[in-house]
Amino acid sequence: MQKVTKSLSVETARAARQWYVVDAADQALGRLATRVAVVLRGKHNPAFTPHVDCGDFVVVVNADKVRLTGSKATGKIHYTYSGYPGGIRHRSAGDILAKNPDKLIRQAVVGMLPRNRLGRALARKLKIYSGSEHPHVAQAPQDLPV
Repeated sequence: MQKVTKSLSVETARAARQWYVVDAADQALGRLATRVAVVLRGKHNPAFTPHVDCGDFVVVVNADKVRLTGSKATGKIHYTYSGYPGGIRHRSAGDILAKNPDKLIRQAVVGMLPRNRLGRALARKLKIYSGSEHPHVAQAPQDLPV
């Protein structure tokens, strides 16, 4: 008889949560979003379990200084639709970055998360701030290398 080894599965209550802070100044939006999505999902953790929220909290600062490469500032268009006839709106990525930089980063990161209740729970652990200050100093966040 061979010894059967069990794979490691993490429960949500036992997942050890870390806090990370990311400086988005002069970072490319897509590369920043992929690194943040991996940490939120918990894929950097050796005990990753796909159906469990075992990711960490991420605080993104200097969101207004994120970099859009190429001609994405004018050429990349974001659409919103109200559901009514004629209710489609469009704005360029440069306009969104100027008015709501946290919205642009949130859209990029949430688009890389699962589209179910797990993805919504993971998105709640993402904190984005336009300036360099954030109110999560008490959690002692570590720097996340991007």
